[in-house]
Amino acid sequence: MNDETPAAVPTTIAETGEITDTTPADAPLPDVGLPAVPDEASAIAQEAADLEGDADTDEADGIAIDSRSDAATEQLSDSDDPGVRIESRDPGVARGLKRRGEAHHFAERLAALATTPGVYLMKSADGTVIYVGKAQSLRDRVRSYFGSPRSMTGKTRELVKQIADFEVIRTGTPREALILENELIKRYLPHYNIRLKDDKSYPYLKITNEAWPRVVITRRVPNDGGRYFGPITTGGSPQRTLDLLEKLFQFRKCSIEITGNQRPCLYYHLHRCLAPCAAKTTPEEYEGELQRAGLLLSGKDDTIKADLVTKRDAASEDLRFEQAQRYQEDIRSLEHVLQRQRIISRRDADADVLAVARGEGGDAAVQVLNVRGHKIHGTEHLRLVGARIDDENPALLARFIEQYYSTARSVPPLLIVQHALPMEDRPALADFLRERRGSKVEIVTPQRGERVDLVKITAESAAENLQQERLRWLTDEQKMTSALSELQEALELSGWPRRIECYDISNTQGTNSVASMVVFEDAKPKKADYRKFAIKTVEGANDFASMKEVIGRRFKRMQTPDASDAANWSNWPDLVIVDGGKGQLNAALEALVELNLNHVPIVGLAKQNEELYLPGRKFPVILPRDAQSLYLVQRVRDEAHRFANTYHGQKRAAAMVKSELDGVKGIGPKRKKQLIAAFGSVKGIRAASLDAIAAAPGMTPALAEQVKNSLG
Repeated sequence: MNDETPAAVPTTIAETGEITDTTPADAPLPDVGLPAVPDEASAIAQEAADLEGDADTDEADGIAIDSRSDAATEQLSDSDDPGVRIESRDPGVARGLKRRGEAHHFAERLAALATTPGVYLMKSADGTVIYVGKAQSLRDRVRSYFGSPRSMTGKTRELVKQIADFEVIRTGTPREALILENELIKRYLPHYNIRLKDDKSYPYLKITNEAWPRVVITRRVPNDGGRYFGPITTGGSPQRTLDLLEKLFQFRKCSIEITGNQRPCLYYHLHRCLAPCAAKTTPEEYEGELQRAGLLLSGKDDTIKADLVTKRDAASEDLRFEQAQRYQEDIRSLEHVLQRQRIISRRDADADVLAVARGEGGDAAVQVLNVRGHKIHGTEHLRLVGARIDDENPALLARFIEQYYSTARSVPPLLIVQHALPMEDRPALADFLRERRGSKVEIVTPQRGERVDLVKITAESAAENLQQERLRWLTDEQKMTSALSELQEALELSGWPRRIECYDISNTQGTNSVASMVVFEDAKPKKADYRKFAIKTVEGANDFASMKEVIGRRFKRMQTPDASDAANWSNWPDLVIVDGGKGQLNAALEALVELNLNHVPIVGLAKQNEELYLPGRKFPVILPRDAQSLYLVQRVRDEAHRFANTYHGQKRAAAMVKSELDGVKGIGPKRKKQLIAAFGSVKGIRAASLDAIAAAPGMTPALAEQVKNSLG
């Protein structure tokens, strides 16, 4: 098997030519800025905007505006024609509303709302639109915001606290409501709406929507008429695939404006471009090249190869041997790349390869690689919700197999698994899979050969996708909002913990003890505020005393405004997390009490079962395993652990150099630096000959002999 990691040729992303609603009816839509929108959306929104605030207009083009006070008012338009109607409360009255009792203030207005489809706009006390939503029944949907908060999510409760006024825009159909909602979100950029952001984690190949299209690599997938293929997750494969396309198909590589009267470039003479810039081709011939490129990107490589073989044979029969040779070279390139990317198992025709990836906080995911006909048929990445840090990987795989193959998925004759399944699970799983497939299913844990390579590839993909999932979580505004709201409720904080600081201690048997401080703001790392500490007052492995020292040093800096870098320490955290259980928490509390900072919210996070210990409480808070708040806490703790370990490793490496070279008489900081630069490390110096050391900059034969004797 080829040692290079195989990668499937990307599959086509389906194109749609109409707007579809991809969110639940009661969920806010993402904010995607203010690009051009469909003509129908622009027309509806423009009509609403033109009439907004015009109380003297009785009716215009089927759109009417109603201005409402606290009492129910009559509708200004009695037209039966479908259209959009705007109902608005006088903003001046809204300013005086209290944060509580909105249902009482809005009771008459809510009762007067229509049961028709439409869009509603929630406003804050200063008149800012903070949320836009759509509904099939405006009355039912808007009234739900002013009912009991028990059934609301944390984000909705936070939104309701900010509502001082609302407007509704009635539309003729739910489809019109969807279109108008998207337009208003783009216009107002409401704070509480989910914002749709391009996923820049994965690259795509795109055939552009131009008169003379190109093939490019992109990480954005707008609805611009282009054809997108992907996403492609294996590193390097997008460029390899693009290189192959440029070799096989004669589309243009430049981005110049095509006029038809330009001089052809070198690619034309190399038979790599049809030169539309010089009118050397027709639109039909050029489109044929792009169609063939699309077939290859869609995985239909057999068609491309057969076409090349036919052309090669035809050229050979016509004695066009030079052209036949070029076709043969293209066939070889195609076979080489496709073999590297898709032919991954010569031994097993049909199999599923399963590998598990784990995060430091215990979260887990399984990657499934489907091999059919010796080639990659597909791959899936599935999260295991509720996995704990003490769960064993073999047990996780067993549970996964039970659930994964209990659905309509086809069961192959062979499962290649990363870890040997628990003995007690094997008989039941064998019977279960036999029944699902109708014949025996073999489960193997390879130790060598091609199958080991398959497992390695799948495990690498699992780890990469788990990391990408974490990164995507950080960009998800809705999950961030849920996490902060859940933490506030679980820890009984006065507000959202927008700024979280987490501390971790790292040492090796009490030596080179260090600590890290990482900062998350709005659930995202703020690396500019990260800090690292070298423990100064504690000898040996004493994590409790080390934690007390670090917390004391950090918050003491906040009480010294005349310090040169006081601005970097002046931000108060909404929540402090110390990595560890009650011992670390009590040590940190001692430091805060000594500084009269008892009011700082602080918890201890025990790694074993992800338990949060609060001051003065006997029992810990245990967040639900599928809670967004737990995922955030794990992410913060893992980052503190990573940062501390990195600093500890740097300090330990420096200490090793210091301990072995600084004791040599005549070797000061300058000569030590020169030796390290010349030989790379202490190990390199030790391996070098006496003459080589003596020839190094700043060295003499006598010093070289001392160094050799000292290092041994």
